[in-house]
Amino acid sequence: MLPKKNGYDLARDLRRDGIETPILMLTAKGETIDKVLGLKLGADDYLTKPFEVIELLARMEALLRRPSSISNGHPADAAFQFGDVSIDFRRAEVVCKDSQVELSAMEFKLLQYLIENRGIVHSRDTLLDAVWGYDAMPNTRTVDVHIAWLRQKLEDNPRHPRFIQTVHGFGYKFIS
Repeated sequence: MLPKKNGYDLARDLRRDGIETPILMLTAKGETIDKVLGLKLGADDYLTKPFEVIELLARMEALLRRPSSISNGHPADAAFQFGDVSIDFRRAEVVCKDSQVELSAMEFKLLQYLIENRGIVHSRDTLLDAVWGYDAMPNTRTVDVHIAWLRQKLEDNPRHPRFIQTVHGFGYKFIS
């Protein structure tokens, strides 16, 4: 019952696009068939109105406690592959075209964050907070520089990146 697209279609589209963000459907549709359909189409939880705020918060916290996933539901410490690049998150190893690629700790953390949240556009401020752990400083180019380094090391054509993309006016996203 959203303005432009219903929640079922939205959940299905997000999952089809590989977006693993937790989905909690909050709706007035409380029939069993509505709940089953929502869960089968990709929702992680389903809460009907009316509800208590404390229950909503508890359900949100439970969803956020779940381990993040990479590559079709494998744990975050699993391997991941895109193009000619293979990543072993347990060993913090990256191989591109059969050669070991040396990434700094921050490059690796940034790449891992982008992959874990692939398909989602992240602002520079969000990346600074999530990866470096601090709020944006005025005019810092830290994120841009690290993105450029990752592209140099992992993309076939860093000037026209296929995987680590710029969304002008918004930030960056990873597409596999």
